[in-house]
Amino acid sequence: MFAWIAPPTSGDDTAMQPRNPYTGKKDIATEGASLLNQYCSHCHGQWAEQAERPRDLRRLRIRYGENATFMFWSTVHSGRVEKGMPNWSGVLEDDVLWRIYTFLEAVQEEE
Repeated sequence: MFAWIAPPTSGDDTAMQPRNPYTGKKDIATEGASLLNQYCSHCHGQWAEQAERPRDLRRLRIRYGENATFMFWSTVHSGRVEKGMPNWSGVLEDDVLWRIYTFLEAVQEEE
């Protein structure tokens, strides 16, 4: 289980950052897109295209910078109930979540 409360803040904490085992793998990103559409699109839109900025997962890098992976991982594991985001820990396997994140890494907007 994943239990961080705040993102790491110093260079020494980078080893604690979650790491996506599939970063850059296009075949996994394609599969991740399908999984996102299956599990997440009801709130975040098909292909993560969402006009409502707080729910637009194509803006994770813009919003969180180097902490984007941490924010994704901690949010899907802990949820953000006050914002309507459920806890997916125990519902979806970590491998499925990484595949979804691999797609999200591939579609991040720069501005």
